[in-house]
Amino acid sequence: MTSLLDAPHAAPDPALLGVQRPRLYTAPPANASSGREAVELAAMAGLQLDPWQQHVLEIGLGERPDGRWAAFEVAVNVPRQNGKGAIIEARELAGLFLLGEQLILHSAHEFKTSIEAFRRIVALVTNTDTLRKRVARVRRTTGEECIELLSGARLRFLARSGGSGRGFSGDCNIWDEAMILGDEAVGALMPTMSARPNPQIWYLGSAGIGGPSMQLGRLRERALLSQEGEPDPSLAYCEWSADPHLDECPAGCTAHDDPADPATWAKANPAFGIRISEEHVARERLSMSNGVFGRERLGVGDYPSERVNAWSVIGQDAWRALADGESQPSDPVAFAIDMTPERSHAAIGVAGTSGSAVHVEVVDHRPGVGWIVERALDLQERWNPCAWVVDGGGPAGALIADLERAGLTVRVPKVREVAQACGQFYDAVTEQTLVHLDQAPLAAALAGARKRELGEAWAWARRGVSVDISPLVAVTLAAWGLRTRTDDEEEPEPWAVFR
Repeated sequence: MTSLLDAPHAAPDPALLGVQRPRLYTAPPANASSGREAVELAAMAGLQLDPWQQHVLEIGLGERPDGRWAAFEVAVNVPRQNGKGAIIEARELAGLFLLGEQLILHSAHEFKTSIEAFRRIVALVTNTDTLRKRVARVRRTTGEECIELLSGARLRFLARSGGSGRGFSGDCNIWDEAMILGDEAVGALMPTMSARPNPQIWYLGSAGIGGPSMQLGRLRERALLSQEGEPDPSLAYCEWSADPHLDECPAGCTAHDDPADPATWAKANPAFGIRISEEHVARERLSMSNGVFGRERLGVGDYPSERVNAWSVIGQDAWRALADGESQPSDPVAFAIDMTPERSHAAIGVAGTSGSAVHVEVVDHRPGVGWIVERALDLQERWNPCAWVVDGGGPAGALIADLERAGLTVRVPKVREVAQACGQFYDAVTEQTLVHLDQAPLAAALAGARKRELGEAWAWARRGVSVDISPLVAVTLAAWGLRTRTDDEEEPEPWAVFR
C-alpha cells in the first residue's frame, strides 16, 4: 500500500479548480427558490459568492408549491477554509432582509467562533447603506450579541450548550461547527421551532471526528439512504469529499481515488484554485499525518453509525416483498396521527383493505405540527373514516384536544392496545397479509426502528433511534384502528390474521 507521502508531487496546474458540485448530495424536489435573491443581496453587501456557494443557497432555499421550504434541514459538509462562513452570512442576510424571518439563531461549538461570525455579519450590514438604514440596534454585550431591525426581526448569536436556545422560538437555526453537535444542544433548540409556520435548520461543518459528530453522522446516513433509493422528504445534504476508502486504494484506482493527486484535492475542495492553492495543500500533505490530511483537507471523516442493526425488527427483504405500487385502500379506512418527541415532524397514516390484504400508507409527512388539524379535517371530509387514532401517551397526545375541538372523534388506545397494535403489524408482515406502496419515509423508519418493552409485549421505541418513526407509528395505529373499529359493519375476512 502506497503512503500519502510516498508519491512525488507534480508541478502545480494553474488551470485546476475545485469541483463546484458536491460528491454526496440529496435534496427534496422544489418548484421555486429564493436562492438567487439571496445571492444578489449578498453581492449588494459586498459578499461575492463562488458558484458552489450559490448552488447551496439555491438548493437550501428551494420552495414547495405552498411556499414552504422544501428542505426543513440543510446540511453543508465541506473541508475547512473553503468558505462555508460566506454561506452562513448570505443565509442570515436573506433571513433578516428578504424572507421576513423574525428570529434567527446562530450557534457554534466555541464562543469565539460565534463572536467572530457576529463581527463579520455586523460589518456586512453596517457597511451597506441600504441595510444599515433598516437596523434599530446592534447589541454587543457579551452573551447578548444581536442585530435587531426596525421591523423587530432579530439575529442572535449563542454559545452552544445543552440549555442555550431554550425559551427562543426561532424561524431559522444556524448550527455552525456541526461536526461538534451533541444531542443535548439539538434537544434544546429543535423543539423551539415546532410552532413556527415555516422553520428551517442549517448545519455547516467539516468532516466527522468520531463521537462528537453523532448528529452530523445521522444526517449523512439519511443522505446515503437517499442515494440508495429512499429519498428523504425534508433533508438537503451537500458534501464535498474524496472517496472514503482512500487509504485502502489498491493499484489501478482512478486518479480521483488517489490522495496524492491534485485532482482529488480539487474534488474535495470547491475553493481549490480560488482561495486554497495547490502549493499550500501540498505543504499540508507533507506536514500532516495521513489520517489528519484525509479528514481536514479531503473530507474523509469518522462518523458514528447507528445503522449497524438496521432493519433489526422487520427484515428489509420481508418488507420489500410486500410492496405493491398499484394497491389502493377500500372503504372503510382508518387514519392515525403521530409525531416525533421533538415535535419536528408529524405523520398521518391510513389503513384499509386491498383485496385479501391490509393496505397501509403514509398519507402525509411534513416538518412541524401546525398543519395537522387542517389536514385531518380535509381527510375527514373526503373519506369519512371509521376511526381516527392517536396514542395519548405519545407526543401526538398533545393534539387530541385540538382535534376534538375541530369536531373529530379520536380513539385513544390503552398501553396494552398500543402493544397489541405493534404485534398485529408485525404478524401481518411475517404472514404476508399486508401491502404497502414502498414509500421512503416508511422504509426509513423501519430501517432504523427498535423495540421497547411494554410488560410482556413491546412497542416501537421513540428514544435512542436515529430516524423519525412517526410514519411507522401512524400506519401501525391506523391498522389497529381499522381492526378494532366500533361501527356496525362486519369485519372483512382479510383481517382474520389479527384475531
